[in-house]
Formats: sequence, C-alpha cells, structure tokens
Amino acid sequence: MLASLAYAGWDFSLITRRASTLYGPSVEGRHRVDAWRALLNGDRPANDLELLQRVNQFFNQELRYVEDIDLWKVDDYWATPVQSLWKGAGDCEDFAIAKYFSLRQWGMPADKLLITYVKVLNPERAHMVLTYYPDAEGEPLVLDSLVDTIEPADARKDLLPVYAFNGEGVWLPDATDTTIGSSSIAGDIKQLSRWQNVLNKMKAEGFPVEGNTP
Repeated sequence: MLASLAYAGWDFSLITRRASTLYGPSVEGRHRVDAWRALLNGDRPANDLELLQRVNQFFNQELRYVEDIDLWKVDDYWATPVQSLWKGAGDCEDFAIAKYFSLRQWGMPADKLLITYVKVLNPERAHMVLTYYPDAEGEPLVLDSLVDTIEPADARKDLLPVYAFNGEGVWLPDATDTTIGSSSIAGDIKQLSRWQNVLNKMKAEGFPVEGNTP
C-alpha cells in the first residue's frame, strides 16, 4: 500500500522535484502542490464533515474542470493528484482521486470512502464522484467536482451508480436498489488497470509505495 497512507510522511520536496522532471517546470504547479502540502499539514478539523468540506473546497477551487480529450488528448486518462495540480485542471475522476488520497492521508479509513462511477441522467453522460460513508448503515455523502456543496446521496436523484472502488476492492450497485451507496463487493482492485496506473505514477513521483493498494 502507499506506506500506511494515513501515517506516512510524504516528502514534498522530493515530490516537487520529481514532478518538475516528469512534467516540466511550472511555477504555478509548484505553488498548487505547496498549497496541497499546507492543507495536509494543517490541523485536522474537529469532525469528518469539516474535513470533507475543506478537501472538497480546496480541489474545486484549485482545479479547472477540463475534459481528458482537451487536457491530455486522449478519451480517458486518470491523473495523479500531483499531475492535476501541476496542470491546474482535471476532469471528474481526477477530482475524485485527489480528494480520496487527501482524505486517506489525513487519516480517514478506506472503508469510509468510495470513488463512484455514475451516470448523470439529464443530460445523460458518464461522471465520477467521491462518496463518504459515516458508518455501515449511514447514508453516504457525495463530493462532486461540479457542485461545491456536499449533499446526501438521496438528494442526488440526477446520478445513477454504475460501480465504485477504493484501495480495497470494486463494488457493484445492488440490483434491487439503484441509489448511491447500495452496493456489494464484486472484484479485486488489482483488476482495475487505470487505478494501478495511478499508483505506479505516484510511485514515480516519489510517493512511498509498498504494494498496489492504498
């Protein structure tokens, strides 16, 4: 895993040097990564909701929403948090991935977080959000790149879940309940190649990687 992600000390001086080598010098990118470091090194908020709000607001303000075809010249590309901050832009999965790793680094357990691939119903299109589960029975909250407010899943009638994942596995929605948050484990995260690519890129950026799942 990313060296006990919730407790590992990330060496941001190494990470920014690696980013300059991998992605080219960028004063603005370095400033955004420095702001991320300051966010993660700050005092932890008193409760999970405040933490979610702080992380959600940070990335929704720091990153512009840009489709992969315009940003990376490919149809689908999953960027690391550093790549997104270096560019100052990303699409829905990049926002969700960056928020996920930030919350994990701040000590939030993986079982409270799922990166959820959804279908927006009107107009119909693919989308990805981060969902937070307060407990096994609690209704999840939705962190969205296109909506600054954090809303409960039952308020997001515009989203239909397709699958979800975190560093521990892949989940599919309950066939009898199509609301976000109703799902069961269906696969090994190692089968999700784009996620493995994100981890490999983070290793190249200088993040401590001991295995394949954070």
